[in-house]
Amino acid sequence: MKKPVLVIMAAGMGSRYGGLKQIDPIDNRGNIIMDFSIFDAKRAGFEKVVIIIKKENEADFMAAIGNRIGSQIEVVYAFQDMHDLPAGFEVPEGRVKPWGTSQAVMSIRDIVDGPFAVINADDYYGVGAFKTIYDYLVEHGEEEDQCAMVGYILKNTLTENGHVARGVCVADENNHLVQIDERTKIIKTATGAAYSENDGQTWVETDPDGVVSMNFWGFSSKLIQDLVDGFPAFLEENVPKNPMKCEYLLPATVGQLMKAGKLTVNVLQSTDKWHGVTYKEDKPEVMKAIQELKDQGLYPQGVWAE
Repeated sequence: MKKPVLVIMAAGMGSRYGGLKQIDPIDNRGNIIMDFSIFDAKRAGFEKVVIIIKKENEADFMAAIGNRIGSQIEVVYAFQDMHDLPAGFEVPEGRVKPWGTSQAVMSIRDIVDGPFAVINADDYYGVGAFKTIYDYLVEHGEEEDQCAMVGYILKNTLTENGHVARGVCVADENNHLVQIDERTKIIKTATGAAYSENDGQTWVETDPDGVVSMNFWGFSSKLIQDLVDGFPAFLEENVPKNPMKCEYLLPATVGQLMKAGKLTVNVLQSTDKWHGVTYKEDKPEVMKAIQELKDQGLYPQGVWAE
């Protein structure tokens, strides 16, 4: 079996953050969140990482991370292109937003031909999750009707500074995912958490101890073709309704494959606390948390330099 590859989605625009948050340093050594994810992945067993970016940001990413870690782990870039569309489709005039995480993963179709894990560039997932997903892929990575999702406790993934998007999950007694609802606006409340489906006009309380997806997945290579095959139908249905902002999202696509009986999703639960920089106001808290993890000995102070 081919060795599992780590895929990092880093082509998002970071509109709520106000900049290219994927390469914004989060310690005093110039390390970014991806440094810690890749460090954890390497010690879990991964030997290759594919970073999905926009072509125009390639030099920035190479300077921020690729040039520094190339001697530690193989680094390859894939490019998410808004114009990478099926025959017969065009980008709506005026659209600047990428097509979402499912289209991002499609961009690795000529690079990855074996099992792979997928993460977000701007989320810190915790040490144990990478070992968990790597071991799963080594054992099950060639099973085309199976995949895995590392699930997190919702309350461990919220920010004090605004709303977040999470895939809210329901699993059965065998830890197989039976439902995933993409909630694009979830906030922390005095009693736990709440979500809105009408842009904040009303809010619905939700279980803060429920399991959510943080876009940490483990797939066989067949998933890439499934995404390619499903893209035309997504565009036909959604572009007429929301041409500027509709997104082909990975949790939603996995959910559709699951409901069609084509995919079983194994939920591998993590109790780690998520850290991320959805908003600029999140950065000081993330920097504090990362320094505490270093002080506990989970990471060298310089990460790759020591």
